[in-house]
Amino acid sequence: MKKSIVALLLAFVLTFALVGCGNSQTSSSTEATSDTAQTAVVPEMDSSDFVLLTDVVPDAILEIRYYSTYNFVGDRIDGYEQPTALLTKEAAAALKNASDELKAKGYRLKIYDAYRPQKAVTHFMNWAKDIDDTRMKEYFYPELDKSVLFDQGYIAEKSGHSRGSTVELTLFDMKTEKEVDMGGTFDYFGELSHPDYKEGITEEQYSHRMILRDAMINNGFKPLVEEWWHFTLENEPYPDTYFQFSVNESSVK
Repeated sequence: MKKSIVALLLAFVLTFALVGCGNSQTSSSTEATSDTAQTAVVPEMDSSDFVLLTDVVPDAILEIRYYSTYNFVGDRIDGYEQPTALLTKEAAAALKNASDELKAKGYRLKIYDAYRPQKAVTHFMNWAKDIDDTRMKEYFYPELDKSVLFDQGYIAEKSGHSRGSTVELTLFDMKTEKEVDMGGTFDYFGELSHPDYKEGITEEQYSHRMILRDAMINNGFKPLVEEWWHFTLENEPYPDTYFQFSVNESSVK
């Protein structure tokens, strides 16, 4: 009788131990899955296909306007943590080809903006809603009332820049060691900025616009009809992804 009772007790203990072990394994498995989910990179934060523009085009001159206060907002823009430029690897390689073509003609590229995080676009949106903030109006939109910037498409909730393959730039003349005269300034809101605008600029200024435009188109970029400085890689690798990581060197290192 005693042996039977002992046997039953041993069986109970063994069963309890096995159940406990199984629960422990399940718990460990769940924790591992949870850890994996926590460390997985959200696509919009994945900068693995981006490079520093100057690593690929080392002779490019950077004048990152949204890191400075000289822009249509008048403040440094959210997400611009260093005065550097990032692009997808594909866009940077194409830009290197455009740079080589222009260098043979005596020019270097001067970069105003490249990849732009979504938080910067949101900063623009919030600024545009504040109708009373017109600090930079005389420099960037003297012909327009700030209230029309949404309707006329100058400010929007999404930007092609956030997809990583758009760049804004101009030419730098290696002979004169000056920025080339394009007949209009970067980020000017108005017809003057249209690449094919001729009425208010000289033939030489128009010619400069076409030199930049032709080199960019020749090397896989498509222009924007409203801005002479704006180009997007024709076959951009992320046509539907709007990235959110900040502009700094550590994002791609």
